[in-house]
Amino acid sequence: MKRLSHHLIGAEQGSLVLFSDFEENGPMWTGDGPREARRPVRFSEPFRAAPLVQVGISMWDTGGDTNQRADLRAEDITPEGFSLVFRTWGDSRVARIRADWMALGELRAADDWDIA
Repeated sequence: MKRLSHHLIGAEQGSLVLFSDFEENGPMWTGDGPREARRPVRFSEPFRAAPLVQVGISMWDTGGDTNQRADLRAEDITPEGFSLVFRTWGDSRVARIRADWMALGELRAADDWDIA
């Protein structure tokens, strides 16, 4: 469990289309086997430490003639941002994915000091 001990708690959320491979005959739509799409997300201001990040698929457009396989996660989480990563494999055909995310964590106070 992550304990938030600070009185300044920040929440930020967003939504982004990771790819639209149907329009461009990209690898998620025409490929086979393991595939990955990775998009950087930057917070509007840094958190005090790496926040909790929750991600979810808010829209996906897939080919109905194949298996639908999806793995969506937040990776490389830092106080400044994270990588939003979608993976699929096998014969799955994914035309488009939109993912929503929310970050929750402690914010810096105006009187916080950085002592090195």
